[in-house]
Amino acid sequence: MADKRDYYEVLGIQKGASEDEIKKAYKKKAREYHPDLHPDDPTCEEKMKEVNEAYEILSSPEKKANYDQFGHAGVDPNYGAGAGGFGGMSGFGDMGDILESIFGGFGGFSGGSSRSNANAPRRGSDIQESILINFMDACNGKKQELKIYRMAVCDMCHGSGAESGTSSEVCPECQGRGSIKVGQRTPFGVISSTKTCPRCSGKGKVIKNPCTACRGAGRVRVQKTINVDIPAGIDNGQTIRLSGQGDCGINGGPSGDVLLNISIKKHPIFVRDGYDINCDIPVTYTEAVLGAEITVPTIDGDVRYSISEGTQNGTVVRLRGKGVKRLNRTDRGDQFIKIYVEVPKNLTKKQKDMLREFEASLTEKNYAKRQSFFDKIKAKLDF
Repeated sequence: MADKRDYYEVLGIQKGASEDEIKKAYKKKAREYHPDLHPDDPTCEEKMKEVNEAYEILSSPEKKANYDQFGHAGVDPNYGAGAGGFGGMSGFGDMGDILESIFGGFGGFSGGSSRSNANAPRRGSDIQESILINFMDACNGKKQELKIYRMAVCDMCHGSGAESGTSSEVCPECQGRGSIKVGQRTPFGVISSTKTCPRCSGKGKVIKNPCTACRGAGRVRVQKTINVDIPAGIDNGQTIRLSGQGDCGINGGPSGDVLLNISIKKHPIFVRDGYDINCDIPVTYTEAVLGAEITVPTIDGDVRYSISEGTQNGTVVRLRGKGVKRLNRTDRGDQFIKIYVEVPKNLTKKQKDMLREFEASLTEKNYAKRQSFFDKIKAKLDF
């Protein structure tokens, strides 16, 4: 018995713990180690047995007193473990309530199972891809090829996972059920629960001769070229969904989708605002003063536009219908051009003299905004 751990240590409590503290410790350890909650961890079964044995002793005042005084030598590990197991033990009237409060929602104690069927059809996974396109391609739309890697049905075994000429067999451990019943010895008897069959992972069948191409998975990773129809009007950060182009399904389930995230390169001239296009157009001082027909670039090509005489710097002009096509619609946004009057630099002396002569010939009526500004200042001073 020297190899047994201290029961207080097993439950993670101090010697002298109250009945309520012992019960709470047992519930905590049961959640941590119960095999139904950890079907893939074979060590949990042994740990749960150790927890049950510790609780069996410490929850009984008489056995706890003997254990506190004499240690493991003071308690008989086979006490009451006759044909009825631990069912005849006293001091465990609330054990069923404890386990029911912990595992009642897991269906493990009824012998049933809430686990999903491993052979049920399952949809394939979606594939996330990103693509960088030109500004003009986003405005006008285009068709583009895209190479992706996806899971596809294995050509060698046609998805069965078994080598050509062979087939899967009924799992000998679970007899094709996909689950097995296990008995857990507890202080109030043996509790029967159901867990996924460890041999077939719940499929109910095993493959003795797995396909060499897919190693029994029934699917392989392949490269595929797909055609993408990028719609006119797509914007930066939007996603195109390509239905059924993702990973193939499992057990005959449908394929997933490809989610194509769109990024758009910046344009050297145009700036997009929703479905509208903004563009700054520089004009000369003379063109702004006298008016002129200027060339305006649009996403459809250059157009001619006449600016009026006396056009001011910062004037915004609207070109209706010259913006981006609205997604999945026929109408379009507008283009807004902002006039930028470029003041000439590096003038010669003769040019400067000519400008001074020209300036001297002007009157207040030639500068409406300037005159209005000074009129407002004068009105403020006289107020």
